[in-house]
Amino acid sequence: MGTMELVSDVSALFGRHMRHLARIPEKLLSVTLMPVAYVIVFGVLFGSAISVPGSDYRSYLMAGIFTQMMLTNVGNTALGVAGDLGNGVVDRFRSLPMSRSAVLIGRTLSDVALAVIACVTMAVVGYLIGWRVHQGIPKAIAGFGILLLLGYAMSWLGALIGLLARSAEAVNSIAFMLVMPLTFLSNAFIPLNGLPGWLRLLCEWNPVSAVVAACRELFGNTSTGTGKSALPVQYPIPLSLALIALLLAIVVPAAVGAYRKAAAR
Repeated sequence: MGTMELVSDVSALFGRHMRHLARIPEKLLSVTLMPVAYVIVFGVLFGSAISVPGSDYRSYLMAGIFTQMMLTNVGNTALGVAGDLGNGVVDRFRSLPMSRSAVLIGRTLSDVALAVIACVTMAVVGYLIGWRVHQGIPKAIAGFGILLLLGYAMSWLGALIGLLARSAEAVNSIAFMLVMPLTFLSNAFIPLNGLPGWLRLLCEWNPVSAVVAACRELFGNTSTGTGKSALPVQYPIPLSLALIALLLAIVVPAAVGAYRKAAAR
């Protein structure tokens, strides 16, 4: 099957997911109300109790909230893929002359579209509570580009989990166990300076810390790491891009292989 056929199949499946979203707008609640709640709870309620050297906490927080929402793509995509396997949609796709890869590409791209909506919503709420970008529009766009790349990689990881787990209960448990430590054992919500040495080192080598630090640098919300920081915090932009590329290189072929096995049963 050629490239044009693949693009046509992906477009058709992307449109299917978007039409499904239009029919069930309640799905938008998870990508609009949840980030707003996080911004309000952490930014307004906790903001007065946490100090950040060289910055205010609300500005410091926003990159962490953006990154956390990209991580939730794991659960969103995994639930969608597991649901398609369970309700017979995959069986119908298998009977059609279409690319097997297009099914997952269409699913992951549609979930990234939801991530774009979440980013816009959070940016508006962040602006209302005082968050600003200070490095210019091109660097801000680069920051959001890194976030969406992370969201796309997490969607593919979610597709792999959904194909292997095959049930909503298992998917929810796996996604929770994955996202929670990645989020809270990082620099997403708190400065790492006050942590014990071993815990600070663990948090700095968390890949999420590199993405958060890269976004803060590109948004102009704080400085990069000092000479005492681990490499992911000192050089967050190239290392976060490298980590996302590595994750995609692993999970995309693994998910496509798992889908082919699932569709062949």
